[in-house]
Amino acid sequence: MPNMRKSGKSAVRRVLITGVATVLTAVGGAALAGVVSSDPVASPSFNGPVYAVAYRGDTVYVGGNFTSANAGGKNVTRTRLAAFNARTGALLDWSPAADANVRAIAVDGDVVYAAGDFDTVNGTNRDAVAGLGATTGQLTALKHTVLGQPSALVVGSGRLYVAGRITAVDGTPRTNLAAFSLTTGALDAWAPTTDDTVNALAYTTGRVYLGGRFHKTNGVSSLRLSAVDPVTGVLDKTLVAKPVSQVFALAADPAGVYAALGGQGGRAVAYTRTGEIRWTRVFDGDAQAIATLDGVTYVGGHFDKACTTSNNGIKGVCTDGSVPRGKLAAIDAQGNLLEWSPQANGVAGTRQLATSAALGSISAVGDFTLVSGAARKRYVSFGGAHPTEGAVLPANDYVASYNFDTTIADGTFDDGSGHKHLLRAVTRNGGKVTLAAHGTGQALTFPPKCTGATCPRFVLQAADTADLNPGSRPLRYGATVLLAAAETASGENIMQKGYSTGGGQYKLQVDGVSGKPSCGMGGKDEKIVHIARSRESIADGKWHALECRRTGPTLSVVVDDQVKTSVAVPIDLAVMSNLPFSVGGKGVGADNDQFHGSLDDVWIHIG
Repeated sequence: MPNMRKSGKSAVRRVLITGVATVLTAVGGAALAGVVSSDPVASPSFNGPVYAVAYRGDTVYVGGNFTSANAGGKNVTRTRLAAFNARTGALLDWSPAADANVRAIAVDGDVVYAAGDFDTVNGTNRDAVAGLGATTGQLTALKHTVLGQPSALVVGSGRLYVAGRITAVDGTPRTNLAAFSLTTGALDAWAPTTDDTVNALAYTTGRVYLGGRFHKTNGVSSLRLSAVDPVTGVLDKTLVAKPVSQVFALAADPAGVYAALGGQGGRAVAYTRTGEIRWTRVFDGDAQAIATLDGVTYVGGHFDKACTTSNNGIKGVCTDGSVPRGKLAAIDAQGNLLEWSPQANGVAGTRQLATSAALGSISAVGDFTLVSGAARKRYVSFGGAHPTEGAVLPANDYVASYNFDTTIADGTFDDGSGHKHLLRAVTRNGGKVTLAAHGTGQALTFPPKCTGATCPRFVLQAADTADLNPGSRPLRYGATVLLAAAETASGENIMQKGYSTGGGQYKLQVDGVSGKPSCGMGGKDEKIVHIARSRESIADGKWHALECRRTGPTLSVVVDDQVKTSVAVPIDLAVMSNLPFSVGGKGVGADNDQFHGSLDDVWIHIG
């Protein structure tokens, strides 16, 4: 059985087939795990807003504007800071007291750091920033006078980074950003500047990401999102991102940075390390919190719905349809909205999220009081996701895959998925394909452009089988494509199963002489085809990885791992066609929409 390969131009994920097992990996190589359960686990409740949350092993720390916690039906005094067991929800004895709001929490080793509006902690002067023993709650030596209001913390590179609306620390000018030594607690020389408030920080190797309302970092244009060196504070000019509205929260990993935005309806946006948009999800209210766990991005805010496309209108209303997502939502590594929907209530909703890879859980804090119909006052936790390094998924999730490197004796092409859906040639007027070198293997070049009834036609077809019918399940399919400008036509079919009548269809094609790829789906009970069409041509003589993704109510066209366009589709749309699966055209008739370029790595994934 052949292995599939990634072409030189392709950034899209591929299947690695070894025997009969398939390993599914995300960008960066970490295996994907499942989304957490939507059922809340046992946890305490609080009598006032919770603004901040962080994990340390089996312990969760929270901060906010509450004065008591309720665990096991008993109210216990907790003054704006509390800790409890992440597994059982049992409240711990840790009970330092702050005299005003705690807005941010970060953990490093045996110390919990807090920042906010307070002047004292445990009755002792601590102006806006404090360090606390993780088990004792006793104050550390960290003590400074902060002029302004800190609202974000992150640790890394031996420093505690602080952001917000800040003008000085201990009389030393600081412009919305400061750092302290984790070893001594002293004010660090690190001092980048912004021209407006910094709402969020995220740390990754070699970078501190900044998000907020600013337009400049270190005097250089950097609209609402930037990155600086964690030691020198020098602006990293290789990140060029332009969020359309205020950034409320950030998360980061080796692949890039994830931002929660406000504005006319909220947005969750994933950026590469250079600031290119990987995906965008839109909501009908601000996205205020964001975190990642095992390849899934979780978003919180005061939204009630997630838009099925990236379009919205006045007051954030989703113009192309929406699905319920009360204050919480989950997104996969490709930007698809997942079905996870715990449905929290409240106006302000979710204010912050934290994740624990060790526990496979996430925590959300804010102003909600009900989650998934259960009483969860201002704190909720979900479990059930676990690290899955080396996890193996059933091979039959990938129902077909063709790299054209192996043929069988009769000239048919082998199916690398192991399901034996062989591709056989169907021809007319002497149509044929030629083999061309591509990467370490070969690709297929289809008949050249031609007009008239005698033009050669050539398609490859796999026999009809239930395996290739997705019904209403999630569906992904794609191919690697090489097409020159001179090879475009009114329509060129790359792959197709079924028609818009008689069971429905799914297809990938290139539309018009401009060479714009599109994805189409029609349901078994519909007579229309829903089309997601890229606005950008691929007819440039270069290899491109094309993919179509259907998840619930959304169909997207993806080019080189970048979502280009998404459209709404009925959530119950189902394809149940009894027609063959075709590659290179929908048949060999005169109007078969013959493909004229080169193809490689054709695949279908269902579920």
